[in-house]
Amino acid sequence: MSIVLQANAVERRFPAPRGLADLLLRRPIRAVHALSGVSIAIEAGETLGVVGESGCGKSTLARCLVRLIAPDAGAVMFEGQDIATLRSSDRLRFNRAVQMVFQDPFASLNPRMTVGAALAEVLRVHNIVPDADIPARVLALLDQVQLPASAAGRYPHAFSGGQRQRIGIARALAMEPRVIIADEPVSALDVSVQAQIVNLFMELQERLGLAIVFITHDLRLVRHMAHRVAVMYLGRVVETGLTHDIFEAPRHPYTRALISAVPSLIPGQARADAVRGELPSPMAPPPGCPFHPRCPIVMPRCASDAPSLINGVSCWAAG
Repeated sequence: MSIVLQANAVERRFPAPRGLADLLLRRPIRAVHALSGVSIAIEAGETLGVVGESGCGKSTLARCLVRLIAPDAGAVMFEGQDIATLRSSDRLRFNRAVQMVFQDPFASLNPRMTVGAALAEVLRVHNIVPDADIPARVLALLDQVQLPASAAGRYPHAFSGGQRQRIGIARALAMEPRVIIADEPVSALDVSVQAQIVNLFMELQERLGLAIVFITHDLRLVRHMAHRVAVMYLGRVVETGLTHDIFEAPRHPYTRALISAVPSLIPGQARADAVRGELPSPMAPPPGCPFHPRCPIVMPRCASDAPSLINGVSCWAAG
């Protein structure tokens, strides 16, 4: 398979809020290190699961991939081209080809527009189909996400959370994308509804050949639907590989801790302790390996030298 979208050594920092004391004492502006040299690749027709604790940079990465925010360094490449250099028709083609599904679908839907009108607007503005074909295309989009035709005449507030997420997916599909970036798309939904949305993503991928970047903190969902996994910690990818390999033989101690902490369905089997300690502040990441203050197998060099991602893992002990 060919690589359709990738991030090459992407970095992103945000200025931290400044209080009155910072201004009076003229303290230097501090930055939140959201992404620190992240590199991932998404192949056509595959699902890449991106996992990690809250605050590790997953959502920032998602927004860089769709160019909602620009990286401070590194590049996001679409079909081999840096998206920062795209102009005119090439930029429009990228905007159509890479779509995002957000965590809160209600916040991204216009409450004053019916579902049908919202989908029709996307089709009309981007000239996806001729005006005469828009009503039929709206109904086809609703059918693709398993919503009835009557949904076209209703407003977003009339739908449940799971139904709103289906509407968000339909809006993304209206652009006929090649890649969908799904940023925590099921975290606000009930467990039974989560399964329905995940299965919908898998069905759409098989039918349309979509590449999907599925961002979540739930490893059980990733194991069910992803072909490959990228594990993030404090703005870095610390391990990546095939899903089976990651879950059966994790090499990074952080990955092992995450997997061992997943609740077991086997009666009587105890759940392992979560990762010890607290996630360091992204405004003051530790030197060397960012995981070393919490690592059970830390070595002296871990506190001073940051390991690179080599053969899918960023760890001195695993190398």
